[in-house]
Amino acid sequence: MIKISIVIPAYNEEGSIETLIRRVLAHVPKEYECELLVVDDGSSDDTLVSLKALADKIPEVKYLSFSRNFGHQAALRAGLDRATGDAVISMDADLQHPPELLPEIIRHWREGYDIVYTRRRDGADIGLFKRISSRLFYKILNKLSGLAIEEGAADFRLLDRRVVTIIKNLPERQLFLRGFVTWCGFKALALDYEPAQRFAGKSKYSMRKMFSLGLQGITKFSTKPLRVASVIGFVSAGLGIVYGLFAITQHLLGNSTISGWTSVIIIVVVMSGVQLIVLGILGEYLGRVFLQVKGRPDYIIRENSLDE
Repeated sequence: MIKISIVIPAYNEEGSIETLIRRVLAHVPKEYECELLVVDDGSSDDTLVSLKALADKIPEVKYLSFSRNFGHQAALRAGLDRATGDAVISMDADLQHPPELLPEIIRHWREGYDIVYTRRRDGADIGLFKRISSRLFYKILNKLSGLAIEEGAADFRLLDRRVVTIIKNLPERQLFLRGFVTWCGFKALALDYEPAQRFAGKSKYSMRKMFSLGLQGITKFSTKPLRVASVIGFVSAGLGIVYGLFAITQHLLGNSTISGWTSVIIIVVVMSGVQLIVLGILGEYLGRVFLQVKGRPDYIIRENSLDE
C-alpha cells in the first residue's frame, strides 16, 4: 500500500492539535496508509502531553519532541528526516492550512508531479499595509537570492520521496526549505488556497522572524548582496574622488572655500554607514560559514514515539 506521511511542526498548539489531527486523518483518502508525524518544537504549554495522549489512542499519530525551541524550519527538517512515506506533506498546526485540500494535493502527485505546493491567497479583509509589505518582501527576496518564490508560497506542500531523500542527504545546516523547493528543479505544481482563521492561540511569526527568514533565504542561495556591497563601495569611493578633485580645483583657482564642518560630518557619517553596511553583509556570510563549519545539528530530539 502507498504510504503518505504528514509532517506538522507544532509550537504551543495544545488548543488546536487534537482537532487538527482528526481533521487531517478524515481527509486522507482511505486507500493510502497514513503516518502523521507531529514535531513538538520545544512547546512551553501542554502540546506534548496532548500528543502523547493522542498517540496512545490513534495508531497513525507519531511525535518528536525537541529539547528546546529550534524554530519552524528545523521542525520541518526533523519531520522530513524521520518520515517514511512515499510522499511527505508538510502543514502548519494552526488549521490555517485546510486539510480539505489534501485529496487534491495527493491526486496531483499521483499524476506525476514531484512537488505540489500551495499559494496563500488572502481575502479582502487583509489590510493594505500587509499586502504591500508582503509583495515587497517577495520582490526583494527573489531579486537578491536569485530564486523565484511566488508571493504567498506556503510550507503547505507535498514532496515526493526522491526530493525528501535529497533533502535528508544535504550537509547544509539551517536549510531554507521554501527556497530549496523552488531551486531544486523537480516537476512542480501550485495550488491556491484561502487560509482559514486560526483555530486557537496566536501566530508565532513576528516581523522579526519574517525578516530573519528572508535574510537566511538570501544569504543561503546567492552572493548578490556581496556584489551589491562591492558596487556601493566603488560608488562611494568614486564620489569621494570627485569631491576631492572639486576641492583641489577650487583651491587652485583661488576660490574661497567654506571651512565649515557640516560637509565633512556628512561625508564621514555617510561613509561610515556604507562601511558598516558592507561589514554587516560580510558578517552574515561569515556567520553562515561559521555555523556550517561547527557542524552542530539543526535540532536535538529529547523524546519521540518512533523508537518505542
